[in-house]
Amino acid sequence: MNIEKVMVIGAAPMGSGIAQVCAMAGYQVLLNDLKADFIERGLGVINKNLSRQVEKGRMTEEQKQEITARLTPSTDLNDAGGVDLIIEAAVENMDIKTKIFSQLDNIAPANAILASNTSSLPITEIAAATKRPEKVIGMHFMNPVPVMKLVEIIRGLATSDEVYRAIEDMTKSLSKVPVEVNDFPGFVSNRILMPMINEAIYTLYEGVATKEAIDEVMKLGMNHPMGPLTLADFIGLDTCLYIMETLHEGFGDDKYRPCPLLRKYVKAGWLGKKSGRGFYQYE
Repeated sequence: MNIEKVMVIGAAPMGSGIAQVCAMAGYQVLLNDLKADFIERGLGVINKNLSRQVEKGRMTEEQKQEITARLTPSTDLNDAGGVDLIIEAAVENMDIKTKIFSQLDNIAPANAILASNTSSLPITEIAAATKRPEKVIGMHFMNPVPVMKLVEIIRGLATSDEVYRAIEDMTKSLSKVPVEVNDFPGFVSNRILMPMINEAIYTLYEGVATKEAIDEVMKLGMNHPMGPLTLADFIGLDTCLYIMETLHEGFGDDKYRPCPLLRKYVKAGWLGKKSGRGFYQYE
């Protein structure tokens, strides 16, 4: 399976990061979103990232121009009619994802692979919205995409070996490390990470220690680069809650029950860094 042209759906930080690494690896990339200003913002972030690389002497201005020339904005899903791979990085919501995949199934060429950057939702269920479940796969990139090396590759129940191999090879071409994971709620990364974050929130909720103390213990005692409450703020508390609810529903086990304090903060609109306030306050 030859992949040359890629469409990335969603120009928020994850989607724009995926578009950037694909363009840097030589792929022609369509960056798609609902509104032109969303795409403009995403392309602006890419431009800023690449300019930083030029300043640091890691690439030339000419190389930067070549990369940006491979990026094309798109506000029409019908543009998927001429691509080899679509990587969906829309909001983490099953109804939205299945709707997108159902539409793409009718637009994309018969040989095109449909991938989801979902961080927790079952690939098998997403694939069921299409008539090509064997060509549907999970590509879970880590944030920030240009920096983080890992990509969890998730096979759905029907994903073919050929499609898996094509995505594994393509992931390596992005200078990423592919790791094969089976289709369970939260996969590996979030099945381990989110309960840890949730437990840190319970530790704060129960008054065991202050938020600063909890983060210091995990940074200095466990050698984590940032504390779990700071990390939750960077991920987005609404995203943390959604993933915990997915794990709780998927496994039916109360060890995945979201902490009431997490629910309270999300209801208050304290979503972390993106809203200016979560466990910490941001400028």
